[in-house]
Amino acid sequence: MDSGMFREMPLTKLFFRCAIPAVVTSVFGALYSVVDGVFVGRYLGEDALAAVNLVMPVIMIVEALSNMIATGASVNISILLGKQKQEEASRVFSFSVKFIILCSCFIGVLGYLFASEFVALISPGAGKEAIPYATDYLKVYAIFAPLVPVYYATDNFLRVCGKQRASMIINIVSQVANVVLDFILIAVLHYGVKAAAVASCASIALGSVVTLALFAGRRMDVYYTNETIPAVQFLRIAANGTSEFFSSIANSVMSVVMNLFLLKYGGTTAVAAFSIVMYVDSIIGMLNFGICDSLQPAISYCYGAGLFDRMRAIFRRVLIATVAASVAAFLFMLLAGPCVANIFIKPGDTELLTVSIVAIKLFSFSYLAGWIDMCFSSHFTALDRPVRSLLVSLFGTLVFPIAFLFILTEFWGLNGVWLMAPVSAVASGILTLLLAAGLRIENQKAGSVIRHVGW
Repeated sequence: MDSGMFREMPLTKLFFRCAIPAVVTSVFGALYSVVDGVFVGRYLGEDALAAVNLVMPVIMIVEALSNMIATGASVNISILLGKQKQEEASRVFSFSVKFIILCSCFIGVLGYLFASEFVALISPGAGKEAIPYATDYLKVYAIFAPLVPVYYATDNFLRVCGKQRASMIINIVSQVANVVLDFILIAVLHYGVKAAAVASCASIALGSVVTLALFAGRRMDVYYTNETIPAVQFLRIAANGTSEFFSSIANSVMSVVMNLFLLKYGGTTAVAAFSIVMYVDSIIGMLNFGICDSLQPAISYCYGAGLFDRMRAIFRRVLIATVAASVAAFLFMLLAGPCVANIFIKPGDTELLTVSIVAIKLFSFSYLAGWIDMCFSSHFTALDRPVRSLLVSLFGTLVFPIAFLFILTEFWGLNGVWLMAPVSAVASGILTLLLAAGLRIENQKAGSVIRHVGW
């Protein structure tokens, strides 16, 4: 089995074998998102850029259920493969793929039928041009719904099976296809904001078809079966993916809340500036996400196989890499971020440029502590510790951000919106470290093998 590399490969080689393809994939994924922003911002203008940001929370909600099942299933599959239970792992894989596709079809129908109502609900105060743009963008995503969420799920399963390079290649090809389609549909044919959605969805759908085809037959460590899984096992899978599910939902809710505060304190210009911050952040933030996510299958596999020393050593490498990447990200955002922001803005739009530069500089400080909850939330999930992972997500993505939004904007207005990110990152980091320390103390008191998990 290709997943056997998690047991046998030298640790540092294993780290780079998993991390490099994931980081490359994450960066390319962020880049294609940035390319969308560049084409939309420079060719279609501020209202279109704001519209895409307004509708993203709805799209993230569509993908949240898929992420929950995929993450929980990936952990379960890795643990089962570590125990050499390939048939059981394949049943989990097959059921998860079927469940995600069926749910995506249902959500896509709802999204298409009620697109305008969704947009009206989440964008009070938005410009007259932004609302129809957002509705059109959402409807295109709804049409492609059956093949969009499953793309991210099957990518997880590829990496669980030790196919990191295949995952990277499929992702890069899909993302390059998106860039080409963006150029043709927006820059050459001038089809408008719908074109940006078509470019993204069509490229993802292509990746989904290819990835689903790879699992046909028995070429992978897991494969399609007609068998189902017990309800108890499904509930455990769902529970272990709840932190990712909640994180996706919370990010969507926070995007809506952020847009309300931005519209209140800075209007459509502030929403567009936030879009630019998120585009720049997507490249940098995905570096750490790629590192954490890439080693999750290895940690789960070693946990299932009882290789606790090896598991601890893998996690130490994750921590070192994410700290280094976070410091580099902070310096890049602080020093070069304003220059990067300029590429999203039409020449002469000095107001949007000024607001964006301030936003990027204040937001950059969030990287100094943001790595903590990302690393440990992923680690808790890999060890089948859903409660701790859920608490990290709950406070890090919703409770602290909303609380500090209300507090900081009372004193600093729009600048308080930008300052929310670094202040929340510090508060969430402290809570996460306390949860991790509590787990260590509990394990030491237990005096059993489980005390070695993650330490």
